Amino acid sequence: MPPPRFDDPKREHDVLTYLIGRSRLLLLCAAAASVVHGVCSVLMLSQINEALTSGDDARIALAWTFAATAVLVMASQMLASVLFERLSQRAHADMRSFITGKVMAADFRHLERVGGARIQSALSEHSANVAEFFVSVPAIVTNAVIVTGCLVYMALLSWQVFAMAIVVIGLGSLGYHLAHLRAIGHLDVASREQDSLFEHFRAITDGAKELRLNRRKGAAFSRDVLGRSIETVRRERTLGMSIFVASASWGNFLIFAFIGLVLFVLVGDVPDRTRIMTGFALVFVYMVTPLEVLLMNIPRANLARVSAERIDEITRDIPASEALLPGEEDARSFSSLAIRGAVHRYYHEQSDELFTMGPIHLTFHRGEIVFLVGGNGSGKTTLAKLLAGLYPPEEGEVRLDGEIIDDASRDRYRQTFSAIFSDFYLFDRLLEAGRAELDEKGNRLLEKLHLQHKVQVRDGAFTTRTLSQGQRKRLALVAALLEDRPFLVFDEWAADQDPVFKDVFYRELLPELKAAGKTALVISHDDRYFHLADRLVRMEDGQLVFDGEPQDNHRMEAMPV
Repeated sequence: MPPPRFDDPKREHDVLTYLIGRSRLLLLCAAAASVVHGVCSVLMLSQINEALTSGDDARIALAWTFAATAVLVMASQMLASVLFERLSQRAHADMRSFITGKVMAADFRHLERVGGARIQSALSEHSANVAEFFVSVPAIVTNAVIVTGCLVYMALLSWQVFAMAIVVIGLGSLGYHLAHLRAIGHLDVASREQDSLFEHFRAITDGAKELRLNRRKGAAFSRDVLGRSIETVRRERTLGMSIFVASASWGNFLIFAFIGLVLFVLVGDVPDRTRIMTGFALVFVYMVTPLEVLLMNIPRANLARVSAERIDEITRDIPASEALLPGEEDARSFSSLAIRGAVHRYYHEQSDELFTMGPIHLTFHRGEIVFLVGGNGSGKTTLAKLLAGLYPPEEGEVRLDGEIIDDASRDRYRQTFSAIFSDFYLFDRLLEAGRAELDEKGNRLLEKLHLQHKVQVRDGAFTTRTLSQGQRKRLALVAALLEDRPFLVFDEWAADQDPVFKDVFYRELLPELKAAGKTALVISHDDRYFHLADRLVRMEDGQLVFDGEPQDNHRMEAMPV
């Protein structure tokens, strides 16, 4: 089966509808098995009633029919359960493939806006709830058939008593419907709070140092943030599910009240009085469990609908606005890369206002080492992300060897770069297929960076990532160098390194990259190494204030671009 495409034009209303349509044939087979199971269960009930009120000869004849029906009940239940379990696992896998596909294809700006917590919530909690729908369906279908069959059987026993039964069931259904509307509201609130809760879960590990260094802060986070969010999810889900449970109990009470009316009030002196009373009592007692299962599984189906809506909402917030490469493509070399009048705007926390970077005019050449310097918040990292194609310019253009980069070519353009940003992620393997020399070259670089006693590259994977921040940065540098891209971006790479490795980076690695024809943009505050750059670029408040040779550093402040 091909991977799911939820953005297909044939897709209907929502994710849940799409999943149902995608597995329509299997779903129909599973539903048919559930219907057979329900019908046979009602037949068994009628056979039990016949056996209780008939003579010995009739019971002997019924025995074989009862045995065959029992086998059919078992077989149909088994088949329905297996098919629906397959549907559930397929739906879960499809949901995960769909969400991760959307994330991989998303515009980086939209991905930052959505945030990791909502995506993690969609991948775990919401997708599991949607998959759970397919486990609930056989219970809903089977027990709905049983309840319907019981009603038909009651109608055959006595129309008068059946009419009263309909009134009782109608009252129960009305109460359940009103409760259902209120319960869904609570479940929806819990679902939305779940997204925030995942962000707080991440903070437990990502902010572990800060929480432990300040006991008061840790206690406040645990009590007022994490605890409050956990309590909100617990309270709203408990209220929602409790309302469903209470409505089911109300329905059960009505059933037993009706059994009392049948036994003591409704059935008068009529032919087959014993058979009618026995039949109605038996049917209603038998209906208690199917009705309870039915009413308990409907909330799960509704929870799946709420989760599907949340997944729809989250994935709509991460549209893919660019054309992605259809397959692997080697990074191409270049002669020049030019940024012309590029502008990017974003919210700046320090100034609490919209920050505008640009217009930027910059040109990079093959084999050039450029240092980008400036104060914190001046726009250096934003410029690096724009240069690497992670942010498209809102105004102006980027040209690679004279070719304008647009949405159709930006993904191909990004393959020109390797980058280590300050918030880098270190994968456990190199993910560079088809290069037999990868281990050997990687271990040589590890030795150069004095990491050979801590970690090795084996079969394209690192033996460990349990390292200090400085060591992890050196490991990330190894991974970036092994990608063998023509343009490298280093965002404050040397900030966590001791003087020995600063020297290795600035005085050995950068000259080696230059000699190999690589271009590098180095964001740095290490002014004692500025003279090693071919060019120095300085930013202040989102504007370029200097672009020239390092020896003119003393004139940077006054020299216009």
